[in-house]
Amino acid sequence: MFSVLSYGRLVARAVLGGLSQTDTRDYSLVTASCGFGKDFRKGILKKGMCYGDDACFVARHRTADVLGVADGVGGWRDYGVDPSQFSGTLMRTCERLVKEGRFVPSNPVGILTAGYCELLQNKVPLLGSSTACIVVLDRTSHRLHTANLGDSGFLVVRGGEVVHRSDEQQHYFNTPFQLSIAPPEAEGVVLSDSPDAADSTSFDVQLGDIILTATDGLFDNMPDYMILQELKKLKNSNYESIQQTARSIAEQAHELAYDPTYMSPFAQFACDNGLNVRGGKPDDITVLLSIVAEYTD
Repeated sequence: MFSVLSYGRLVARAVLGGLSQTDTRDYSLVTASCGFGKDFRKGILKKGMCYGDDACFVARHRTADVLGVADGVGGWRDYGVDPSQFSGTLMRTCERLVKEGRFVPSNPVGILTAGYCELLQNKVPLLGSSTACIVVLDRTSHRLHTANLGDSGFLVVRGGEVVHRSDEQQHYFNTPFQLSIAPPEAEGVVLSDSPDAADSTSFDVQLGDIILTATDGLFDNMPDYMILQELKKLKNSNYESIQQTARSIAEQAHELAYDPTYMSPFAQFACDNGLNVRGGKPDDITVLLSIVAEYTD
């Protein structure tokens, strides 16, 4: 159901007061993942790091740690296409590019662009669409660089408050920006956005910052205040604690998704768009929970 990914001897320390600008230590991320495929697939981790039609990766290179999540568009199933193939292939390709060092930490859109271009040139036919979010920690500069296309995204939490978050991108209600590969006869009909349309941000992070990267299955079912309540349970930065908290967040979102009386963020958004909707939104859920830590060889 979950996995923990760590590299080297990572030590996370609570930040007391501000950090000196002369801090020469390298930072890294300690990351745990948890997710659920909706319905009967819950708790099943498919090939690679895929929960249902969602996919994710955690990779590192000597200069940076990189995270990614993608949400395959389920509508393709009506045309006999497995939506998880597109999202899973996109994330595995981005992961390989990072491990091969074929990226610039300050340009996460470049990772997305290179991965998508490989899919377009794939000799094996691939159809589908997905949202995508890439998060890169530059170890030396202590800066986080992000690219978000669609309605997956991230939160950065410091001192119990959200200090940075991604902006959701929607063409219209429940229709997020997405990367797509359509058959020739459907080109121009299927929504297809450029990786360059991704919302990009860069900002400094501090030791002890919490980064939560997830697909919309989380954000559609849990508002910020619920997520922050769960993050308060993260009392220390050891792997087991991060793992337990990631699982707790994913499990709560999964339960709320099937509560017919709960006014979820998705239901509220639907009401704001003139629809009479109540309840959670059954969906695949992927959560990557990270803590910014000191890295030593």
